[in-house]
Amino acid sequence: MPADLAVIGLGHLGLPLAQAATAAGLATIGYVPQPAAAHGEGHRTAETQPSLSHRPDPLVPHTTPADGALSAAEMRRLLAAGFRTTEDAAALGRVRTAVICAPTPPRVDHALDLGAVGEAARALAAHLRPHTTVILESAVYPGTTEDYLRPLLEEGSGLRAGRDFHLAHAPTRHDPGNRTHPYATVPKVIGGLTPACTEAAAAFYHRLTDKVVRARGLREAETTKLLETNYRHLNIALMNEMAVLCHDIGVDLWDVIRCAETKPFGFQSFRPGPGVGGPTGPIDPNYLPCERRSPGYPLRLVELAQEVNGRMPRYVVQRGAALLNEHGKSARGARVLLLGVTYKPDLADQQGSPAREIASRLMELGAHLAYHDPYVPQWHVLDRPVPRADSLYEAAADADLTLLLQHHRVYDLQGLAMKAQLLLDTRGAAPAYRL
Repeated sequence: MPADLAVIGLGHLGLPLAQAATAAGLATIGYVPQPAAAHGEGHRTAETQPSLSHRPDPLVPHTTPADGALSAAEMRRLLAAGFRTTEDAAALGRVRTAVICAPTPPRVDHALDLGAVGEAARALAAHLRPHTTVILESAVYPGTTEDYLRPLLEEGSGLRAGRDFHLAHAPTRHDPGNRTHPYATVPKVIGGLTPACTEAAAAFYHRLTDKVVRARGLREAETTKLLETNYRHLNIALMNEMAVLCHDIGVDLWDVIRCAETKPFGFQSFRPGPGVGGPTGPIDPNYLPCERRSPGYPLRLVELAQEVNGRMPRYVVQRGAALLNEHGKSARGARVLLLGVTYKPDLADQQGSPAREIASRLMELGAHLAYHDPYVPQWHVLDRPVPRADSLYEAAADADLTLLLQHHRVYDLQGLAMKAQLLLDTRGAAPAYRL
């Protein structure tokens, strides 16, 4: 059965797109690829060629989204509106537009893993028809759409991008859980291989959003995401360094922020925290393949931001241990309660959350851990289950140290501050010891 749109990759990028398209009246399918082994590709490893079908993304209709992309109720409404998933790659040959929303997680060496994008491209290329519009929304390096995706599509289909089919990049701007800026109100940046490709992508997104912004080309659209993501990480890194400095000199950073954000120009407020989570980490072009690296000055600030933000879990543990010591207790044998282990408030997504590293470091110090998170029914660290506190106030009262890592709305911080023996707040939200 023909459809207007195929969404390839149904995680934090694909599901909101599918929701917006279905709401706009577009017949939309989500492609669920078969495991790699089913295609005789068992020699690929998860580290080098991650499979779209082996990720914690909600790829099947009965799955409850675990990454906060859509709530269970939203998922049910999406299915009721006609959205469907398929494992049949042939369905990709019966759509007008195909959008690749595959994950590109950072590898151990900090380079983006494009394996899932390649898998999506190969599946699509085998069934690509002339006049189809292909759009990449995944976070990638500048040049990826043309130098990596385009050859896969052309070789697998025998078609030429820009002549036989349209190729464009449209960086995602979805913010999970943000009710202030729904999909339709966020301007969509697009850039095509040719002007005709740009206009084809613009015609598609005009059906979903109020405003479409045309970039000069593919690389300009890709670099927009690089700038937006690194801007966030750089500013959070600055605030994290300020948090350490202000603690050392006895200054209340949260009051400093409150005062600074009254300036009506030249300042945008960010907040420190135990680390930076989320599905999109800093994009560092220093890790581009050698033939595509800039011969000029590298983005040193991005490397420094990664270093600063990467130190925060260790700093939080050090602050917690020092706080215990000040009250005559040792981290070894201490009962520590972690509050909120997701990367963002009021969502279940744990991608990149600093809570896991904080927990592992506390375990290495000999602390006895428990956690509470209304969105995480089970939690494992270092292959060991961490006990979940059923009664929040009783657990806080029993714990030698309570660490607020994520400020979920359900937490009564005034009440917790009164119940907890020691409360270290990494979010600046509680009347307690603050980061």
